[in-house]
Amino acid sequence: MTRDEPFIQSNSPLHLQLSPFLDLNPSITVGFSTRKGGTSISPYDSLNLGLHTADADNLVTKNREKLGESLRFPLKNWVVGEQIHSNHVRKIAERDKGGGAIDLTTAIPETDGIYTKERGILLTSMYADCVPLYFYAPDHDLIGLAHAGWKGTTGNIVQNMIDAFVKEGADKSGIYAAIGPAISKRCYEVDDRVVSEIKKLSCSDMQSVIEPRQNQRYFLNLKEVNRQLLLNSGVDESHIFVSRYCTYKEEQLFYSYRRDSGKTGRMMSFIGLPT
Repeated sequence: MTRDEPFIQSNSPLHLQLSPFLDLNPSITVGFSTRKGGTSISPYDSLNLGLHTADADNLVTKNREKLGESLRFPLKNWVVGEQIHSNHVRKIAERDKGGGAIDLTTAIPETDGIYTKERGILLTSMYADCVPLYFYAPDHDLIGLAHAGWKGTTGNIVQNMIDAFVKEGADKSGIYAAIGPAISKRCYEVDDRVVSEIKKLSCSDMQSVIEPRQNQRYFLNLKEVNRQLLLNSGVDESHIFVSRYCTYKEEQLFYSYRRDSGKTGRMMSFIGLPT
């Protein structure tokens, strides 16, 4: 990765850390897990954090516990959304702590975006190619995560999260956002159905987003779509940080649903403020 990559290796092989957010607040816990250092076996080797995979639940829980120890955030403080590829966002409170941490049935239902003003909560979200979005308003101690596949993207989950932050008192000029490791344009081929939905969005530079191929197939830059949506929502360009990591290409570092034909593990985005 180049020197301007916002996600850098932490002092643990288990995760990358989001450097620009740490520059804003050194005490924040924020980053993206790798596939390294866990207990799961092939094809989920080794730090699979997804309970909704065919991996053994006890191994996934061990992996989550190991990451929790590294981050100094025990599972009882985690919150996990159900993630149904929606644009739904929800405010997280103290009563939600532990939701989805060790049992899928307790995850925050029908939710792909979660945010909170409360300390001592680790917001988490699972990935294997989709776009992880991070939100932070340091003046208001507001943090958020959103899971943006193509459906969440076309539903403009970005705007829904920014609207929620503004409702909580944040000024758009004080919101920071990051786009984490995800599948890159040349590795993400989609059909005309997806592209027709993308074209309904008010992207200012559609040529950078869509590259036509043959037989009504296209390469789609999902990271760039979300970057443009962040700009459209009023986030300052200098406050947006985009990872260059491609989950498809970086096989030693990340899982990829497309590369591995669906039989793979999950990485996790996370953000939390200490008590």
